[in-house]
Amino acid sequence: RDAQLRRREERFIAEGLTIIERAFVAGCRPRALLVQPRWLPGLAPLLEAWPHVPVYVASEAFIEQVSGFHVHRGALGSFDRPAEAGWDDVLAGRRLIVCEDTVDHANLGAIVRVAAGLGWDAVLLSPGAADPLYRRAIKASMGASLELPWRRLEGDHELERLRTAGFRLVATTLSDRSVDLADYRAGDRVALLLGTEGSGLSEGWTARADDHVRIEMTDKVDSLNVAAAAAIFAYALR
Repeated sequence: RDAQLRRREERFIAEGLTIIERAFVAGCRPRALLVQPRWLPGLAPLLEAWPHVPVYVASEAFIEQVSGFHVHRGALGSFDRPAEAGWDDVLAGRRLIVCEDTVDHANLGAIVRVAAGLGWDAVLLSPGAADPLYRRAIKASMGASLELPWRRLEGDHELERLRTAGFRLVATTLSDRSVDLADYRAGDRVALLLGTEGSGLSEGWTARADDHVRIEMTDKVDSLNVAAAAAIFAYALR
C-alpha cells in the first residue's frame, strides 16, 4: 500500500498521465510504470533518459484489478521521493503557508496547488499534517507538490525560526483579536497559519501568532473548507 511505500521504501505513486509527466519534469527518479497501451507513444521521450525502467502495459480493467481502485486514465508510476526543501530555500521566500495538522490529503493537495498558482514560495507542515506526496495529495495538487518547495516542521518551536527570519506569523482564526481580511495590511514577509479541518488552529499556534485575521461571512455556514479559505487568504495577501 501507499503508506507502506512511504515508510519503508521512500517512494511515491503518481496517478494519471499528467502527474507522471510532471514527476519526470520535476526530476523525480522513476522506478516502474503501469500504463495502458495508448500512453506509450507520449511517454517514450520521457523514458529515453531511463532506458532500464520497467514499463508494464495492461488494459484499464486489469490495472484497476491490480491496484484495487479506479485509476485515473489508466496510468500509474512509482518514483523515488524527492527530498524536502532545506531551510535556506524556505527562508529565502517572502510568502509561506504553514499547515497545522491538515489531515485530509485532498485538502492539502489543493492548498499546495493554491500556493503554487498564486505565487507563494513554500508550504510548511506540522508533524501531524498529511503527506503532500501521498497519491491523492499529488493528484489534488495537479503535481504542484512535486515542484513547490515544502518541509515538515520538527515541532511548534520552529515557528520561532520563521519569526527570527523576519516573517510575520498570521493566524487564520475567529479569535477576539482577529481583524477582517479586507482591513488587514500584510508586511513584507508573511507566514500564513492554517489549522486542521475540524477545530482550526490550536491555542498554542494561535498564541504564537503576531496577527489574527478572519474572512467576514454570513451566518449561513459555520466555516469554509480549509482549502477554500487558503485560496482567499493567499490571493488577498500575496
